[in-house]
Amino acid sequence: MLKQRLQHIIAALLIMIGAGLVLAPAIAGADALKNDACSGINQLDGTTGSNCSTAGSKGINNVVSAVINILSVIVGFVAVIMLIVAGLRYITANGDSNAAASARSGIVYALIGLVIVASAQILVHFVLKNVKA
Repeated sequence: MLKQRLQHIIAALLIMIGAGLVLAPAIAGADALKNDACSGINQLDGTTGSNCSTAGSKGINNVVSAVINILSVIVGFVAVIMLIVAGLRYITANGDSNAAASARSGIVYALIGLVIVASAQILVHFVLKNVKA
């Protein structure tokens, strides 16, 4: 049982790392595409400096914020699914106290996970807003 849980945790970590490796270049490439588009707009307008070219000056903050947002959505989705499953387990416990207690703990853990995700979002956005990049 413990070996199986450890395998699930390792698989989840590898999936998150893989998703980060796939998404990070795409997010970083978005800044390059934006800069190319801005230079094209500047050439068409005949201007050398507009708001378009200075809009992406906090590149690392944007990348961190995007990664945190993506992970928060994934974790939030998983927590809601866990809430639904634990609620169904609680409903179908049929008077079995062990099954009901297990379902209640699943509901509590899913709610704690949602609170932690919300707190992490608030903390990360506060730090990124106050860090000079």
